[in-house]
Amino acid sequence: MHFSEKTFDTLASPEDIALALSEELNSQLAYTENIQEVTLIHSSPYYTIVPKVLFVADKASEYLKFNTKILSNDFVAHDTLEGHAIEVVYLPFVNINNLLFDTFGSFSYYHASTLFLKYVLNNEKHAQEAKAYIRVSEDFFDMIVVKNGKLLLCNNYHYKSPEDFIYFTLFCLEQLQLNPNSIKTLLCGVIDENSTLYHMLYTYVRHVSFLEATLLSHMDKAPHEHFILKTVL
Repeated sequence: MHFSEKTFDTLASPEDIALALSEELNSQLAYTENIQEVTLIHSSPYYTIVPKVLFVADKASEYLKFNTKILSNDFVAHDTLEGHAIEVVYLPFVNINNLLFDTFGSFSYYHASTLFLKYVLNNEKHAQEAKAYIRVSEDFFDMIVVKNGKLLLCNNYHYKSPEDFIYFTLFCLEQLQLNPNSIKTLLCGVIDENSTLYHMLYTYVRHVSFLEATLLSHMDKAPHEHFILKTVL
């Protein structure tokens, strides 16, 4: 199997990402020619969750307009969390979808928060205690809080500094009346025990650990990195 990762020095636009992906696909023809199934995961802060009972598909953009800038020509997608009566509404990067369709034909795509939320809810369905799950990206993080097997919070927050990161985390716990000294907090993504984010978090939240997916031989990364990708594979 083949694994390749591309990082950008600055915030990349969808056009930058599509160009880099196109170049990578062209350089790995030996792999791409034998691909039979493609799954695309969009990881971005442009999403929200809606109870299925309140969701109307042809009004999907209405759910996003309060926390995401929506243009008239934006395509809005949604994922269904089967068994949980939740719809994840989001903006996919259409140019990347088009690139993969032109290259491979039909394929499946999801938002990363859909897969993360599905993992958490399935993992916690019989649990009684409160837990916080945090998936860290370069400039935003997703936070999910559950208690008694029920979802209390699923949201994302932009941060520019460790102080931003801990502020949003503690604010969420305070609003949910959860004690940072006792709640178990599980991390994944671009964070490790040597990072400033981790040290800031551990200063105020005492029970912190890392999620671990099976470490795949072709992904030379810590078990909690690329956690969503590993759970899908």
